Amino acid sequence: MQASDVLLLVAGLALLVAGAELLVRGAASAALALGLSPLLIGLTVVSFGTSAPELVTGIMAAARAEPGIVVGNVVGSNIFNLLVILGLAALIAPLTVDRQLVRVDVPVMVALSLVVWGMAAGGTLARWEGALLAAGLVAYLLVTVRASRRAAPEIEKKISEGLPVGAVPRTLVKDALLVGAGLGLLVWGAAWLVRGATALAAGLGVSELVIGLTVVAAGTSLPELATSVVAALRGHTDIAVGNAVGSNIFNLLAVLGTSSWVASGGISVSPTALGFDFPLMLLAAVSCLPVFLSAAKVERWEGVLFLGVYAGYLAWRLAIAGAASPPSLEVVLTSFGVPLIGLTCLPLVWRRLRGRATIGP
Repeated sequence: MQASDVLLLVAGLALLVAGAELLVRGAASAALALGLSPLLIGLTVVSFGTSAPELVTGIMAAARAEPGIVVGNVVGSNIFNLLVILGLAALIAPLTVDRQLVRVDVPVMVALSLVVWGMAAGGTLARWEGALLAAGLVAYLLVTVRASRRAAPEIEKKISEGLPVGAVPRTLVKDALLVGAGLGLLVWGAAWLVRGATALAAGLGVSELVIGLTVVAAGTSLPELATSVVAALRGHTDIAVGNAVGSNIFNLLAVLGTSSWVASGGISVSPTALGFDFPLMLLAAVSCLPVFLSAAKVERWEGVLFLGVYAGYLAWRLAIAGAASPPSLEVVLTSFGVPLIGLTCLPLVWRRLRGRATIGP
């Protein structure tokens, strides 16, 4: 272990925290100044900006013919975003979930996770498939912006009533400078952190897929983590949730799509990733539906559940790092899918039962 690598890690973390603070301040204020909902800012500016490290890392890895880093970066980041980021943010404060997330964005995330898994089932993500994913980002943005514009009258009403929608806007120019400075620090900090962490992990002789799923995925997701934690601390829980969901959609459409198109011959996907990591990514996405539907909130105990599942995934992932073949899909579903989906469905079932019990004959 070299001292320079440790210094890169520490400096990268410091830049990430500072960048997240600036980004949340500017984005929350710009939401009102532009007449947009904080959720839209979380789903677009914040989530796409904090996913810039994944995009840069994916393109560079694709250009260097390192498909394991590309796939591990996207799949690992998506698992990390939902289980760790939402888990930690929920421990800080119960996260309010906007209806648009439940009706539109989470179903889109689930569908995309399934579609990408299907595309990769043959062992390769072709260039034309990457171009199709990247084009899907444009369609998603158009739908999201239109939905937010329809909600603008409600936002203006809340402002006139003095309700806490977000930070009071100063000037749009100042907000833009804060967002730009925050994004710059996030990308800079993530680059330093990933360089240091990858150098340390590579010295241990770990495969590039495992490095991508763990060190690189966690490193490039730290901007999302820092941003969502700061947003939760400042009371902008809609930005915290929208950031995690929007980042996953951006990773699948923009990061994986662009990287697959850049790589000559597309991106190869290992059988281990197809049999273990892709199902876990889909399960994490599906588990958000009952959690968000149960009470339009992510409670603290659900945050603990998400963190526990991620700890189990990480431990098992490292345990099978040198295995010749991944666990069967039945084993993955039994070990992770049934407990995760079952426990997240409990609050939804409980509310339904209580509702029937209180109605009476």
